[in-house]
Amino acid sequence: MSQLDLSEQEIIRRNSLTELRNLGIDPYPAQEYVVNAYTNQIKENFVDGAEERQQVSIAGRIMTRRIMGKASFIELKDSVGRVQVYITRDDLCPGEDKEFYNTVFKRLLDIGDFVGIKGYVFRTQTGEVTVHAEELTILSKSLRPLPIVKEKDGVIYDAFTDPELRYRQRYVDLVVNEDVRDIFLKRTIVFNTMRNFINSFGYIEVDTPVLQPIPGGATARPFTTHHNALDMPLYLRIANELYLKRLIVGGFEGVYEFSRNFRNEGMDRTHNPEFTVMELYVSYKDYNWLMTFTEQMIEKICLEVNGTTEVKVGNNLINFKAPFNRVTMLDAIKEFTGIDINGMDENQLRDVCKTLGIEADDTMGKGKMIDEIFGEKCEGNYIQPTFITDYPVEMSPLTKKHRDNPALTERFELMVNGKEIANAYSELNDPIDQRERFEDQLRLSEKGDDEAMFIDQDFLRALEYGMPPTAGIGIGMDRLVMLMTNQTTIQEVLLFPQMKLEKTQKKDSSSKYTSINIPQDWVSVIQKAGYLTLEDLSKTNPNKLHQELCGLNKKHKLELQNPTSEQVSHWVENAINSVK
Repeated sequence: MSQLDLSEQEIIRRNSLTELRNLGIDPYPAQEYVVNAYTNQIKENFVDGAEERQQVSIAGRIMTRRIMGKASFIELKDSVGRVQVYITRDDLCPGEDKEFYNTVFKRLLDIGDFVGIKGYVFRTQTGEVTVHAEELTILSKSLRPLPIVKEKDGVIYDAFTDPELRYRQRYVDLVVNEDVRDIFLKRTIVFNTMRNFINSFGYIEVDTPVLQPIPGGATARPFTTHHNALDMPLYLRIANELYLKRLIVGGFEGVYEFSRNFRNEGMDRTHNPEFTVMELYVSYKDYNWLMTFTEQMIEKICLEVNGTTEVKVGNNLINFKAPFNRVTMLDAIKEFTGIDINGMDENQLRDVCKTLGIEADDTMGKGKMIDEIFGEKCEGNYIQPTFITDYPVEMSPLTKKHRDNPALTERFELMVNGKEIANAYSELNDPIDQRERFEDQLRLSEKGDDEAMFIDQDFLRALEYGMPPTAGIGIGMDRLVMLMTNQTTIQEVLLFPQMKLEKTQKKDSSSKYTSINIPQDWVSVIQKAGYLTLEDLSKTNPNKLHQELCGLNKKHKLELQNPTSEQVSHWVENAINSVK
């Protein structure tokens, strides 16, 4: 990296790095640093008036520092919190040589550096539990300054809040925004509680392929790739359903997987192209059993994460206390549109869409239109947890037909805060019926529906060997975490959400500058001054450019021979001629 590409702070830190090495101090030591306490334990376990001092060895990042002559304070942040550290010159340097305190600690260390501290715990006169340092070890030198977030009287100043920066630089976000780390700790609690709940029934966690020859198990547009060794196209999985059902065919009673899925679709506040779903399949159960199972599991998760079944999400207070409400899809549509669509054919549904102001093109079949009607007119009304049940058969190609009405299926979706977070079926295990449903999807694909399901011949073969009655569910883990942590965008609960490529300014290559007789040494200086292309250079005033270049040469101590004003005028003139 060129010196010109660095900020003043970055240059100072690199100079400090060099000085540390010149003093014989390795700023990136390899050996283990033994830690025997964490900041939260130090504060919780301290006892005033104890006979023996509590000796500790801690490590973390310097977050603040107050230099006060022979004594100083720093605030050290580790993986669980922060603690104040008291540092004196004579404790760090008990002999005659005070250079480690005067030079290394006071001048060469910065906010953001990692250090190890050994010492004892005491309480200051202001009542703060503090570590009195007897030894300090440099563990890692930080070369970029952290954003400085200030707090006074409970008010945060200069907060690191720009979402674009926070999501791209999540590592900085986690360091300076304390509440962000809490979101991801709660995410782990959600996953662990769900895993423990399912394991308590004796069901088995498994892994299934991410690269699949057929993208099955859902209606979605897949990402495609190519396997060179096998010379065949593959798809990133959109769901793991068909593989898990194969395992039920193979004799497992219950199997589940936390599945990373990929769908090549739009992005918004509740959709990311890469997301996590938990799918569970259990033999000899139906969707009624699954509703009870699901509401009990989510109630337990809410209790573990928040200590209560009630969660504030935006302006809504949502109660996850079981049991949840249950409403059929057709009743929901009738309630919120006043139209009973039961028994309507495709043309009638198209007329309903037109009446309701819902766009329905020729590629959409009955299932897609019903889904659009429900999504537009009903979904957002369900704030409290509600099971929407008994979907029309056209919407559910992998679902068993309803035991009382063959026009419907035994399916439910769990709606919370106006969004779906779970989808579940009494699974279709009739191989002949399943083949016909797949063929219906193929016809939709031929009409132009690029989200219609592929026919998976191997899955049909597996069903022909016999699959027991089975209940299956998929739960959107990211949306569930959003609810449990009161977040309004999915990006807040993903450590590294998908982002567009960072914008970079157009910049001409060095050869373009040297081709008009500008010396190579001055190309980076000209671009540092803001003239990234020859077109930019052609529009500048030569006298202004001359002053800027000489100023940068001096400021950054480049030790270049300054060009004359006549030379700079020739450079600008040549740039003008080159862009004509």
